Amino acid sequence: MLSSVSSALAPKLCKMSSLKFCANLNFMFTESPNLLERYNLAKKAGFQAVEVGFPYIHTVEELVKAKEDAGLKQVLINVFVGDPSKGELGFAAIPGQEASFQSSVTRAVDYAKALDCKLIHVMSGAVQNPTSSHHEAYEKNIRWATKVFEREEIIGLIEPINQRSVPNYYMSSYVAAVDLIKKINSPNLKIMLDVFHLQQLHGNLTSNIESLAAAGLIGHVQVAQVPLRGEPNTGGEIDYSYVFSLLKKINYTGWIGLEYKPSVTTVEGLKWVNEMGFKL
Repeated sequence: MLSSVSSALAPKLCKMSSLKFCANLNFMFTESPNLLERYNLAKKAGFQAVEVGFPYIHTVEELVKAKEDAGLKQVLINVFVGDPSKGELGFAAIPGQEASFQSSVTRAVDYAKALDCKLIHVMSGAVQNPTSSHHEAYEKNIRWATKVFEREEIIGLIEPINQRSVPNYYMSSYVAAVDLIKKINSPNLKIMLDVFHLQQLHGNLTSNIESLAAAGLIGHVQVAQVPLRGEPNTGGEIDYSYVFSLLKKINYTGWIGLEYKPSVTTVEGLKWVNEMGFKL
């Protein structure tokens, strides 16, 4: 377990509000190469909200117009991560890149405020053979960002990502992420609980999700099947009927980001929502 804090699951499913799902527009509706058009496609498919990890290929004005024209809520964006073609995946854990990190956070806050978005995922960057200098830079930068988020009434998110999916990604441990969040001790810094990554990094989903919930550390949830990152009802390691019931039992009321790769077309793949008893 990530910590000794855990609450027993109730033996019977208690009556709670339905779970809320938002489309990740970097993974879904890629039938259109135009990110802006995907807002409208998400609305037509029945979504009420979206998340966009990498919005910076467009101006904030373009994104705001696409969001408002579609009548959608913007749940989440990432910080600007630099140039992925050069191996850049954020600057938080990169010594000597403090100015780039602060600029990336400031830019994300500007986008988030214009989009009325309350969650920002702070990506750590890719590091081969991290040293104490990387650890120190990461903590210093996250502390700085958290102060910004407190002023702007935004929740910053740390997402541990498995290194099979993203080689050399620095923040690849829920234990390390939880320890840092508890050390900084701010209501504006929480965990991005991506069940896809949690399963591959630590497994033991019930105890780990319960532990994070009991500590009040879950800021956002994302889902995808393991190992192929398909829809929740596709074959793989995770029983999502159980995971969704667990999220209800811990009374998770936030959005659940669908950060998966559709195995067919996006709309056809959404059949799982009704089949599992949910609505968009």
